[in-house]
Amino acid sequence: MRERGDLDCAHEPFMYDYYVHRKVREMPHFDVDPTHPQDYAGIRDMLLRRADKAPVFFKDMSYYVMPHVLEDTSFSDRLIHAFLIRDPQAAILSYFKLDPNVTRDEIGIEAQWLHFKGLREAGHHPVVIRSEEVRRDPKGTMSTFWKAVGLPYRDEAFDWSTEMPKDWEQVGGWHGQVVESQGIRPITSADLERQKLKFDEAASANPRMRDELEHHQSFYDQLAAFALC
Repeated sequence: MRERGDLDCAHEPFMYDYYVHRKVREMPHFDVDPTHPQDYAGIRDMLLRRADKAPVFFKDMSYYVMPHVLEDTSFSDRLIHAFLIRDPQAAILSYFKLDPNVTRDEIGIEAQWLHFKGLREAGHHPVVIRSEEVRRDPKGTMSTFWKAVGLPYRDEAFDWSTEMPKDWEQVGGWHGQVVESQGIRPITSADLERQKLKFDEAASANPRMRDELEHHQSFYDQLAAFALC
């Protein structure tokens, strides 16, 4: 989305409300920018000011903004809502690798479902795409996604430099492999099988991973039923 060149992009701005303003938990690998707005209203207003100048795309976690964003209808009604979902085994494995103390809220799939469900009940029609499909067919999946949200296709968006975006510097520890990449890495059936084996191995040492998988799987399945592809 950043490499399209026609959007002002913000990376997880509402993390400041969750981790800095409300201090729900201390987030590892997070270098706080003292100039960034910290509470929900301040972050929302910053995004709206930026949107007066150019279309804004921002990626956030549902658990950062729930339930505020559903109550804040003047803001949510201005947004085109989209959900990127990832197989729970992959998501949980990745999160535990970087933060073994990750909480149930932070795994976030339940919050995604409640966010999605609340938007549907309010009359919105959020778009859902699977991360595995983005990796399996980047151009086809993103073309379908862009059409669904009213954006033209941009072929140049699929190649990028290895320079870290400025607003990733605060959470660089979470994005090492992505920063080093120059495109979307394809996924294969062998990758998915290795992922399952890695999850089983890691969960043997940390049984809480299986508890989290059991908790979040049904929420993922309900979201996946709405996926574009």
